[in-house]
Amino acid sequence: MDELTEQAEHDARVLGRSLGLTRRQLLAATTGMAAAAAVGLAGGHTHAHAAPAAAGPGANGVLVPPGKRGIILYTVRDAISRDPNTTDLPSGFKEVLEELARIGFKQIEFAGYNQHANAEGGNLNSVAGAQLLRTWLDDNGLEAEGNHGSIPSTITDATLAQFDYACEIANILGFGHIGTGSDPTSSAYLADWQAAADRWNVLGERAATHGLKLYTHNHDAAYSFLLDSGPLDATGRPTRSSGVRRLEWFLQNTSPDHVYLEMDIYWAHVAQYRFQSFTAPDGTVVQDLFDPAGLVAAQTTRFPLFHAKDGASRPDLAAGYSIVPFGAGDIDYTTFFQRVGAKGYHNAMYEQDNAAQVNSDRLTAPSPSLSLENSAYSYANVAALRG
Repeated sequence: MDELTEQAEHDARVLGRSLGLTRRQLLAATTGMAAAAAVGLAGGHTHAHAAPAAAGPGANGVLVPPGKRGIILYTVRDAISRDPNTTDLPSGFKEVLEELARIGFKQIEFAGYNQHANAEGGNLNSVAGAQLLRTWLDDNGLEAEGNHGSIPSTITDATLAQFDYACEIANILGFGHIGTGSDPTSSAYLADWQAAADRWNVLGERAATHGLKLYTHNHDAAYSFLLDSGPLDATGRPTRSSGVRRLEWFLQNTSPDHVYLEMDIYWAHVAQYRFQSFTAPDGTVVQDLFDPAGLVAAQTTRFPLFHAKDGASRPDLAAGYSIVPFGAGDIDYTTFFQRVGAKGYHNAMYEQDNAAQVNSDRLTAPSPSLSLENSAYSYANVAALRG
C-alpha cells in the first residue's frame, strides 16, 4: 500500500469517528478518499498519523510524537477496578480515562472491558457498553487503538461469529487494530507454529474485512529458537533448531497484509538476555544474539504497536531485568526508536505490569494512587525522548 492510500484510509477513519460510523461502513468511503488523495483532493484530518519515513543518521527531534503516546489500561487496572464508593481517587473507566487525558496521553489500548460494578456504566461488556466507552474516549480527545482480547484457537462457524462480534465492538470504539495479549502459541515446535500461522492468516484476512489490523503481542519465549530439526524425541518431536526464532518464522509465514505484531520491547530484551544460542541439527551449539530493533527495522510496518515497558538490569534474575516505570530502567529506548525506522508511524503504549507496586526508585510503595503517579512519570519520560 502506498503512503497516499494509507493516509486516505486514515482520513476516512477519522471522518467516521466524527460521524459515528462503523469501520465496515467506511470501507467504501475509504476507496473514494484514496482516489481523491491520489489527485491531491483529500481534505484535512484531526489526528494525523505520520507516514513512515526513514530516520537517517543525522535525524533529530521527538521520537514519539504527541499523538502516538499511549497507555494500555492493564497498567492502571487497579484504578479501573476500584470501588468509587470507597475512595475519592479516580475509579472506573470514565474517571481513569479523564485522568489519563489530563496527564497527556492520546492513545488507549484496552485490556478487556471490565470495571468495578459500582463505577459509572456498570457492566460494559456489550454493544451499549462500548458505545458508552466511546463517548468517554471522544469527550477526552482519546483515540483507542486496540484491545488485548481473545483470539479463537479454532476456526468454526461459532468462533468466527464471536470474532466478528469482537470486531464490531472494536469498530464502535474506533480501533485501528484488534489483538491479543498472548503469543500465537506457547509451543516450541514447528508443527504448532504452522497451525497457528494458518489460523492467523484466516483471522487476519477476516479482520481486514472489518477494516482492522490483527495483531499478536509477544513475550520472551516467542523469541526463543524454534524446534524444527532432528533427531526426534520418543514422541516424534524435533529436538534441535535450524536457528530461526519462533516469531521470526511466524512473520515469514503469515500475510504481511493481514497479520501484525505488537512488540513488547521489555520482553524482547528479556529474550535477548535469555536466548543467546541454539543447538544445530549436527549437535553443535551456535551463538546468536537477538536484536529486537533490527527485527523491527527489517519490516517496520508490520509492527504498528509497541509496548513501551522499561526494565532495570538485574543479571541476578533469570529474566535479566525487572519491570520499572518508564525512564527508571536501563533499556536504551532512544537508540531503539532511532533504529526501527518509519519515524512517527508506531503507536507506543506505555505498560508497567507492577505500576501499583513499584515506583521510580524501584521500591515497593503501596500507595493507592501509585499506578496513576507512575503513568504521569512515565508519560513525561516518553515525551522527553529525542533522537
